Amino acid sequence: MSDYKLFYSPYYYADIGEGHVFPIRKFELVRDRLICEGTLRSDEVVEPEPAAVEDLLLVHTEDYVTRLSEGRLTAKEVRKLGLPWSESLVRRSFHAISGTILAAREAVAAGIASNLAGGTHHAYPDRGEGYCVFNDVAVAIRVLKRERLAERFLIIDLDVHQGDGTAFIFAEDDSVFTFSMHGAKNYPLFKQASSLDIELPDGTADAEYLATLESALERVRVHSPDVIFYLAGADPFAGDKLGRLGLSIDGLRRRDEMVLEFARAESTPIVTTMSGGYAAEIEQTVEIHSNTIRAVKAVFFGERASGVSV
Repeated sequence: MSDYKLFYSPYYYADIGEGHVFPIRKFELVRDRLICEGTLRSDEVVEPEPAAVEDLLLVHTEDYVTRLSEGRLTAKEVRKLGLPWSESLVRRSFHAISGTILAAREAVAAGIASNLAGGTHHAYPDRGEGYCVFNDVAVAIRVLKRERLAERFLIIDLDVHQGDGTAFIFAEDDSVFTFSMHGAKNYPLFKQASSLDIELPDGTADAEYLATLESALERVRVHSPDVIFYLAGADPFAGDKLGRLGLSIDGLRRRDEMVLEFARAESTPIVTTMSGGYAAEIEQTVEIHSNTIRAVKAVFFGERASGVSV
């Protein structure tokens, strides 16, 4: 294996206001760090065009897509979304969805690909929630199905918050196995039923988390997916403002390696997405997300991983 593509656009940034809890600058900062340290070559980074509306409509209602695009969401809908509406938010959302679609196609062809955004698992067909405008993984799965590139899918969602929108979308679809390991007492208050939910108590640290994940990966193996989507949330970190779990940066890096090693051992293409991360210091979030790509390079390409002390 010698080819790797990571999808990123400067349009992943949107103007959501200074001081917002969502660290919108993290996408650019992760890209810059990985290139500066030599983990990524510039020719491995591909800029996506905006997603096509017809792709979004494979999951989302036309009414929602239209009103979101035109700035006609209600005040209540904007509050549930948690992000202020702007043209740049719409632009960002269409580009980020495209990044996951393109990474999915690339993973089918090459075995591994990444979107330096995505993992927006709280979005439902008719609304956005929890900083998630559209459900990128759900759209990418439907695109792969439409194009007959894959039939069976496994979602490994290791964001600290349950992937409720994704679980809802695929509740009646046996071809998609949704696995979410998340904080039991964290957002969302009312959770959906994934194919496999593992709820963790507050303060869960590295050893217990990694042992639980190892057991879970054995359980999901039986689904025999054609493609795996991995939501590598940075928010199980002990220093995350919204996390409530107790993982270290090293523990999260080992988590990434375990998932990637699982995919490689199964010879199953895998797509990595970033998902959430809200550390008190943005540098910590950037380092955790950077570690995911370093783990990709180490597991799939045998490259010695870099890293910085944070």
